[in-house]
Amino acid sequence: MTPTHLPGQVAIPSLPSLPTQTRDTPGPRSPLEQFNTTPADELEPVLVGCLRSPRWARRISAHRPYPTLDALLAASDEAAYDLTPGDLTEALAGESLPALPESAYSAAHMALEAARAAYQIRFGQAFAICLDGVPPSEFADHLLAAIRSRLANDADEERVVTGEELRRLARGRLVAHLQGRG
Repeated sequence: MTPTHLPGQVAIPSLPSLPTQTRDTPGPRSPLEQFNTTPADELEPVLVGCLRSPRWARRISAHRPYPTLDALLAASDEAAYDLTPGDLTEALAGESLPALPESAYSAAHMALEAARAAYQIRFGQAFAICLDGVPPSEFADHLLAAIRSRLANDADEERVVTGEELRRLARGRLVAHLQGRG
């Protein structure tokens, strides 16, 4: 498996190429068919790249085949909602903030680092956010605003928000992977 990268996010290994002659119908395999037929021991590292929870990855892998992308994403959401606090801690340990564009001012990098440090001191965990749909040129503003806003949360509120952000990250990474972008 070769790792691929989403802009500003963790590396996600690519699914290995699979032979197409094992299907009953001619033609290339769809990404979802490939996902559904990849051996679990090869798929689970890919899934852990989407959400750093082995429990979540095993659950997604074990419930295959998925008839549609929507069914896969619904299963992903459900598995993410069922993560225990320990699972969330494990998933957060593998997360990092999306990288700012090289053109961002050094002041933006310093402000983001200070906000990230304040967040980690307050909540004792990494800051997780899904920036799907946010143009890279707006990452710094969006990240700073989100961290500052979430610093006002209490621990229980932040746990819920963090779980939702991890769910959105996993969903976006799955879609990107199946579309060949991840």
